[in-house]
Amino acid sequence: MTKELLKGNVAIAEAALRAGLEAYFGYPITPQTELLEHLSKRMVELGRVFLQAESEVAAINMVYGAACSGVRTMTSSSSPGFSLMQEGLSYIAGSDLPCVVVDVMRGGPGLGNIMPSQGDYFQVTRSAGHGDFRPIVLAPASVQEAIDFTVLAFDLADKYRHLVVIAADGLIGQMMEPAELPEMRPSSRSAPDYALTGAKGRPPRAITSLHMAAEEEEAFNIKIQQRLGVIRSLEQRWFEYKVDDALLLVIGYGTAGRIAYTAVESARSKGLKVGLLRPQTLYPFPEDRISELADQIEGVLVVEMNAGQMVEDVRLAVGGQAPISFYGRMGGVVPMPDEVLSNIEAAYERISARYLVE
Repeated sequence: MTKELLKGNVAIAEAALRAGLEAYFGYPITPQTELLEHLSKRMVELGRVFLQAESEVAAINMVYGAACSGVRTMTSSSSPGFSLMQEGLSYIAGSDLPCVVVDVMRGGPGLGNIMPSQGDYFQVTRSAGHGDFRPIVLAPASVQEAIDFTVLAFDLADKYRHLVVIAADGLIGQMMEPAELPEMRPSSRSAPDYALTGAKGRPPRAITSLHMAAEEEEAFNIKIQQRLGVIRSLEQRWFEYKVDDALLLVIGYGTAGRIAYTAVESARSKGLKVGLLRPQTLYPFPEDRISELADQIEGVLVVEMNAGQMVEDVRLAVGGQAPISFYGRMGGVVPMPDEVLSNIEAAYERISARYLVE
C-alpha cells in the first residue's frame, strides 16, 4: 500500500467505510462537514445507508436505532452539535449498544467559532449524557492516527458493546498529510446476538434503557462499572518520547501534544532533560504510566488548547508526587512551539531552583 495526501475529515470518513461502517447519520457543522460530504457520496456508491438528518438530535437517535439492529453505525459533529446529542448518547449507553461518534472540536462555549479547540475534554470524557457511564475516547494527533483510531474505534465498540468517541480538534480535521488507508473489510458480517432482526421463530428480544426497579437499575450500573474497570486495565494508550531520564514531563494530547513534541525536541537540543507523554486515550486516561513516571520526574507541564481540563486528570494520576504547571490557549488560538518552549524553560528553571535550595 502507498500513502496518499488526505484531509483529516476525509481520512476518518474513508477509514470508517473500510472498517465496515454500514449506516451513517449526521448533520453538517464546521469544521467536520467534509466528513459528512465524503460519506454522502461513498456510502451511496457502496449501497450502504447515508442520511443527512434534520438535526444532531435526530442523527444520534437514528444511530440508536441502527445500533439496535446490530449494524456498524456512526455519526459525526462538532462541539455544539455534540452537546445536542447528550440525551441520545445516554440512551445508547443505557441500552448497552456499540456505536462510534466523531467530535471535531471547535471554539466555544455556545456557537463560539470554527477554529480548532480542545474545549470539549470534559464533555467527551465525563459524560455521555446523565448517569454513571463514560465512553472510550480516542485522541489522534495526525491524519494517520485519525485513520488508525477510526478502525480501532469500531473494534473497541463491538468488543465491549460500548460507545467510542473520536475526539479530534479542528486542526486534525482540516489538515492534509500523507497517510495510508487500510484495506476494505468485508461488508457482510453476522448480526450480534442482541440485535433486533425479527424473531424468525426464536423468542422476541427487547432493547431498553428503562429499569423501573432500583435494584434492577443498580445491577445494570454495576455491570457497566465492571466493564469500565476492564477497559481501564486493558485500553490505556499513549505515546512517549525521551522520558527515561526526564526531569520535566510535558503532557499534551492531539494538536497540543504534537506541538509540545516539537518544543520538547528544541528543549533537548538545549540540554534540558525534558520528555513528552501524549495520551492517545483520554478515557481510559493513561494514569498508570503517568503515575509510574511521577516517581522519577521533578515536575510536569500540561499543554492544552483550553483553560485547563485534562490537567485535572493529570493531577489525579500524579497524585501529588511532583508539582504541575499549565499552559493553555483558548477560543481557537493554537499555541506555537516557541510559546510552549518558553513555558518548558520556565518550569525547568523552577526545578533547578529547588535543587539549589535543597
